Amino acid sequence: MTTKIELSPNEDHEDFAAIPVPYNERMGKVGLTMAWWALCSAMFWLMVPATLALTLGTRNVLIGLALSAVVFAIINAAITRFSIRTGLSVAQFSQLVFGKVGARLATLIFCATAIYYAVFEGSVIAVAINAYWPGVELKWAYLIVACYSVPLVFGSVQHFIDKFNGILLPFYLVGIVLVVGMTLAEYGYSDAWLKLGPATGAPEDGWWQCFTYFMGVWILMMYTWDFARLGRCEDTEYHAKVNFGIVFYAFTFMLNAVVGIFIASTIPLEGGISEVSAVLGLLKLMGLTGLAFVWVSQTRINTANFYLASVNLEAFFQSAFGIYLHRMVWAVVVGVIVYFLMLQNVFHFILQALAYQGTFVVAWVAIALVHIYLMRGSRDTPATLADQLDRAPAAGNFALATWLVSSGFGILLLQASAPVAAWSAPGTAVLGALLYALNSRMRSGLAPSIAG
Repeated sequence: MTTKIELSPNEDHEDFAAIPVPYNERMGKVGLTMAWWALCSAMFWLMVPATLALTLGTRNVLIGLALSAVVFAIINAAITRFSIRTGLSVAQFSQLVFGKVGARLATLIFCATAIYYAVFEGSVIAVAINAYWPGVELKWAYLIVACYSVPLVFGSVQHFIDKFNGILLPFYLVGIVLVVGMTLAEYGYSDAWLKLGPATGAPEDGWWQCFTYFMGVWILMMYTWDFARLGRCEDTEYHAKVNFGIVFYAFTFMLNAVVGIFIASTIPLEGGISEVSAVLGLLKLMGLTGLAFVWVSQTRINTANFYLASVNLEAFFQSAFGIYLHRMVWAVVVGVIVYFLMLQNVFHFILQALAYQGTFVVAWVAIALVHIYLMRGSRDTPATLADQLDRAPAAGNFALATWLVSSGFGILLLQASAPVAAWSAPGTAVLGALLYALNSRMRSGLAPSIAG
């Protein structure tokens, strides 16, 4: 017997923070594609590969990113199919597998990570504003960015964010072409970008170091999960193979990396290669057009960061404290938090914080993949899963323990010397997956439902 999903007066109908997304509330594939591809345009994807190329060598970085693109595509194909079939969010899936306590931890980590990325990308815009108009102090530039970002996520993915990012996507693509074209016109072409690397020579395992570094952004698996649940069942293969698959990651990782490494090695950048110096270099080269390009690229990705931060903050307070407020309220709260974090030395502490939080994310993804495999024959639907959510325990004891133990193991590896620390993310993923798989095999009579 299945139960019809009913919405209480306090639930946000547009974002389904408390229930799986019903099949009749799903988005068309074009709209969901426009919303999701907001994530392809961060300056992060252009400049981090350039930074890595200085220490690992361009060849190693491109190999590592190609491997990352394939692995990301494979993992997200599995996540996409499962998320579309079930309509579950990260919070709801975590509640079924890890219990209510585990769900609160998952939403808190997801929310904090999205906020950190919003702070990071928002700060890039603020630095650009301050550099172009020095009369606008940095603290006021931060405030401007926070204030205009919040209203952009008042609407839902279905009713505004998809259209907004659809409008901006062509401007980003044109901007990429202009960046490359103006760089060639000003400085000419040189193959120096293919030869970046340390003076002593690139490390033999540089490709592996690049690959493990990008495991630190497995948060994109969670991003995929919360976006994919809005997809229609008939569009599953398109989303799995194209929208959230290899096409997206080939563009986001590979094309952006090539552009980023090329312009970083061609445009003279003061203070070395970083997100900030790259922005300053673009402003020097392109003037107001460069500022517009930075605004488009960073604003697009921040619609996703602010949206997912507010949705998961909403889910956390609903589960932990029984507080039901409209998501617009949580969007404002996120904006306030982002602004005050911007006032700190964000480029100093955020990357370190993300490294530690990344171990929890990698462990969560590894366990989720094992669970998806075990439940591959399940016929659960959004309606049947709504019933299971009501009966979820306070804690899924072994699953939660597996998550915490594997995450703790990853954090311990981070404290070790550089060669060992580089294995933190892979070690976390392998341990989490093995522990969860072994426990599932040892248990008898595994019920044919998602709540393992």
